[in-house]
Amino acid sequence: MTLWSALWVLSCSSSPPAAGPEVQPPPLVSLGPIGTDAISVVFVERGEHGRQAPYHPREGDRIDRDAEGNDWLVRAGRVVGAVVGPGGKTLALLDRLPGRDVAGSFFDAQDRFLLSSEDDPAYNRGLSPVSTHRKSRPTDLLRVSRERLEAPREHTLYLRFPQPLREGASYRLSFRDDRLPGFSFIWNPRRMISEAVHVSQIGFRPDDPVKMAFLSLWMGSGGGMAFRAGTPFAVIEQGTEKEVLRGAVQLLKRAADQDEDAYGKNYSGVDVFGLDFSGLRREGFYRLYVEGVGCSHPFEIGPRVWEKAFTVSVRGFYHQRSGIALGPPWTAYHRPRNMHPGDGKRIYQSTIPLMATANGFLPAGADPFYLLPAGRTDETIPEAWGGYSDAGDWDRRIQHLEGARRLLDLALLFPDYFSRLSLNIPESGDDLPDIVNEALWGIDFFRRLQEADGGIRGGIESSRHPSYGETSWRETSTLMAYAPDVWSSFVYAGAAARAAFWFHGPGRDPRAGATYAESARRAAEWAEGIFQGKPGGSWAPEVRDARNLAAAELFRLTGESGWHKLFVETTVFRNPSQPLVWHGRHDQSEAAWVYSRTAGKGVDPLLRRRCRNAILEEAAIRLAAQEAAAFKWAKNPWRPAVAGAFTTPDALCLIFAHVLTGEEGYLRAVILASQTGAGANPRNMCYTTGIGHASPRHVLHFDSRFSGQLPPAGITVFGPLDPKWSGRGKNPEHGEAGKHCYPEAEKWPVLENYWDVFWHPLMCEFTIHQTIAPNSFTWGYLAARRGG
Repeated sequence: MTLWSALWVLSCSSSPPAAGPEVQPPPLVSLGPIGTDAISVVFVERGEHGRQAPYHPREGDRIDRDAEGNDWLVRAGRVVGAVVGPGGKTLALLDRLPGRDVAGSFFDAQDRFLLSSEDDPAYNRGLSPVSTHRKSRPTDLLRVSRERLEAPREHTLYLRFPQPLREGASYRLSFRDDRLPGFSFIWNPRRMISEAVHVSQIGFRPDDPVKMAFLSLWMGSGGGMAFRAGTPFAVIEQGTEKEVLRGAVQLLKRAADQDEDAYGKNYSGVDVFGLDFSGLRREGFYRLYVEGVGCSHPFEIGPRVWEKAFTVSVRGFYHQRSGIALGPPWTAYHRPRNMHPGDGKRIYQSTIPLMATANGFLPAGADPFYLLPAGRTDETIPEAWGGYSDAGDWDRRIQHLEGARRLLDLALLFPDYFSRLSLNIPESGDDLPDIVNEALWGIDFFRRLQEADGGIRGGIESSRHPSYGETSWRETSTLMAYAPDVWSSFVYAGAAARAAFWFHGPGRDPRAGATYAESARRAAEWAEGIFQGKPGGSWAPEVRDARNLAAAELFRLTGESGWHKLFVETTVFRNPSQPLVWHGRHDQSEAAWVYSRTAGKGVDPLLRRRCRNAILEEAAIRLAAQEAAAFKWAKNPWRPAVAGAFTTPDALCLIFAHVLTGEEGYLRAVILASQTGAGANPRNMCYTTGIGHASPRHVLHFDSRFSGQLPPAGITVFGPLDPKWSGRGKNPEHGEAGKHCYPEAEKWPVLENYWDVFWHPLMCEFTIHQTIAPNSFTWGYLAARRGG
């Protein structure tokens, strides 16, 4: 769930700001080539985050509680932070912006810069640029007072000079202002990283059938940089400096082409070129050099690149576990045990089901923070612990079983590979593969929430968003469990049946899975009894699809004709013209996948073929969408540009198609679809923490923010978004962060439109099911597959 409604409630953290901050320029952090006569220069300002500390009351302290429940500490007449946690024993300090950067317009005057060289006669006396352009973006939002947010910024300048720079010559960039020190560099574009060259920071397996990088640059006030098709590029081996492959860049998409999806959009806003080096299969570390432009970041070609990325991503599940302590030897990230009844935390039963709230699938008006407390009872649930924190806050929802489904799929597809792979989790070394243990962690949470009659509670939610400065182990809100509902019970039944099916595999003991099989049966039968009491057409499509999937899973597990009959009655694929997904009507992609791989007595061959065909037809739609996309993502053409559209591969049906057919074209598409989120994007950032040379630092993750730690590895953020999607216009958080942008935020291309800002949930938040699960599954598939 996103947290904008509590933006002014929650916040960042740090110490109180000094009065009248001194004007200071941000430090110059990088300089790189973008042309033979042009450079980019990056200045970055950093803030200081407040964190939790013991609260020692002083005489005169006053606590002011606001309407959202924040307890602000007023000391000597000003707010210094918020008192949080049980008993008010902890103080969450305010953030601090140590000084203010110069106005962005300071950088826009051409005569403010001077480039000189003792080696290059053209620059012996120094030359000013003939043009300067700039883009400025916030690098965070800091809560510096009770009411005010401030933003440190990153300024990227683009300076074009009157003469080309000479390779090997030394230069000094000086500023006609004492506040900015000069910067010396040697001009060597074959070794200098250019913002314009984008490549995956995961790298490639030698047998990956496609290896591609991209060339593009948006210069803010200067628009798109003009590059030329046919420009030579080379792959250079790190260390030896040998060119191991040469090629020429090819135009993939013009800025004027507004056809990247069904909304008539171009998400890059500039011409985009491709660098295809698929022929390189030799292991090593490399960089790409585009003649007259500069280099990419280094990348690896090696047999374990996808495995390393998968291991980081899948450990995102472990880092989101609730109800245990996190720390060594399993992770360097520290978090005390949280939300466990054994620590005195009570979880109350509510009469409100998940599917009746906006956290289920109803419109946003069905506010769980109003409905759940209204239905709270005095009954407590002693075994209500575990599962995964949904996102930056800590609710746990039935949708998280998408993660369990994907991990079990990997275990079913590649049993030998994943039986050997250690994820360094507390269960490592027991009788089960780590990936299965992680899947069962998510399932077991809901199994503990199962009622005696079989119904499944849809999760646990707090009575409000976290207060400013609060962490999960010091949360003071009321925790409540949703009432059982039909949808949650069908969803659970399908996931638990898949877990039981895994235990039926070769060399495993089906008796070990009997607990899950019985639990799945009871959940499905309870839900079916409720479902039958109401006309089928009156149930939401989400309920009907979950019912269909549960029937498919239970038939695959048991072979019982009753479950097969229910699947046949509820599948849309009795009609061969039905698509896999029809927005607002059905999404039976998961059930089609299960049935297309079900064998044995009772299977309908014609219906199984129709399920297979529906998957392949959806895959064909994605192949066509990928062909139209500059950066080769594969999102459904109708998927809006929000919530991980560019940070996750969205390649599920392509993987299904590759499994069903073995055709290399689908594998190529999956690899290409994985590039944008892995660093081959205009930000040159991997959108999963802990991967690549740059990844998000200011994820909306309360526990790390307020404990003074970087976010744990494996979190994939929502990333770039189109704020105008579907006629919504501006959203509040975008407007707040966008005030610190130049040019105006509305003019930024969507793929540039990611700001690493804690208080922008639609960019910097994440969820288990929307971002972590699809990345883990895709990268795990690419790691475990056999050959290219």
